[in-house]
Amino acid sequence: MSHTVNFYIKVEPGVILGIWHTVPSFRGQDAQGQDRCWYEAALHDGNPIIVYLHGSAEHRAASHRLKLVKMLSDGGFHVLSVDYRGFGDSTGKPTEAGLTADAICVYEWTKARSGNTPVCLWGHSLGTGVVTNAAKVLEEKGSPVDAMVLEAPFTNVWDASINYPLLKIYRRLPGFLRTLTDALKEDKLVFPNDENVKFLSSPLLILHCEDDRTVPLALGKQLYEIAHNAYRNKERVKIVTFPPGFQHNLLCRCPTLLKTVREFLSQQWA
Repeated sequence: MSHTVNFYIKVEPGVILGIWHTVPSFRGQDAQGQDRCWYEAALHDGNPIIVYLHGSAEHRAASHRLKLVKMLSDGGFHVLSVDYRGFGDSTGKPTEAGLTADAICVYEWTKARSGNTPVCLWGHSLGTGVVTNAAKVLEEKGSPVDAMVLEAPFTNVWDASINYPLLKIYRRLPGFLRTLTDALKEDKLVFPNDENVKFLSSPLLILHCEDDRTVPLALGKQLYEIAHNAYRNKERVKIVTFPPGFQHNLLCRCPTLLKTVREFLSQQWA
């Protein structure tokens, strides 16, 4: 996309994140030949901003992610596509704490440049765990995020792992559950969406496809019930399910996705 700039943010010593900033496509002509400074200034032009945090595979240039960014840009959003530490051209070693720090850093960097323009954290799959981890930290700091979109979320990484299609073959083997538990503990992986949402107050939109075989819809519905029960303002939590055909990665092809997201955010930010 020609209306995109590549840039880097230093999170901490040894950790530099690669990011793409894509402006709304109707500003594409204005963006031609512009430098990073112009793109930064564009963040407070009043058009809503999405910080996109991807799943566990590949990087920000994966084809389905590019399709989603194009759709959001065509819909009037700024999109900052982030590669966590250890992904794509970002440096550092990925850990749960590290990925969370990356998300907080990019969100705060964006908020410092967006003026009164709202910023939404959008996470897909693994990225949903990064979003709620970051949102919980920001909530505790007294700066709740403007909104969250969780696409194909799980309850926690244990539930996500045991439901992963390839692992279902092995989970009846002797010692398998213990081995998996030990591996998750060793890597200190939790991503507790189900616990995090109990402490959040920001608008929360859950998106899930009926035929998602990687993270089953049942986990998304379970997370919605937990959040809905915990939130004081029930109108801030919503789940939208999509018919078969989009599975885990292809919601970007759904013709109603943009309208769903825009209507939710417009209502919450009115």
